[in-house]
This record gives sequence, structure tokens and C-alpha cells, in this order.
Amino acid sequence: MQKTNKVKLKAYIQESYEELVNKVSWPTWPELQSSSIVVLVASLLIALAVFAMDSVFSRVMKLVYDLLFGS
Repeated sequence: MQKTNKVKLKAYIQESYEELVNKVSWPTWPELQSSSIVVLVASLLIALAVFAMDSVFSRVMKLVYDLLFGS
């Protein structure tokens, strides 16, 4: 039983390697740079949007607490 598992594992690793080497189309360096810049810009925009929403919500909550409980 264990020998068949080893054989299956070896076949799986060989097939995976073959697929990665011969069938996967890897991006070129310029494509990779371009995609990375898009991801970086999108991440920064989302971070700024979350920061803005958090800041607005924080100020609104402070205003509500000040009105309700005084300061």
C-alpha cells in the first residue's frame, strides 16, 4: 500500500513539473512589471478609500458622542 502511494506521489510531482515547464505560459518581464504597477496602484487607491471612510466615520461618531454625552 505504501509503495503505491510513493509511486503516485512521484508521478504527481513529475506531471506537475512537466506542466509548469512546458504548458504554463509565464509572463514576460515587461508584462510582469505592468501588472505589478496596476496591482500597486489599485492597492493604494483602496487603502486611501478605506482610510477616508474610517476618518469620516470616526469624526461622525465623535460628533454623535459629543452631542449625546457632552464633553
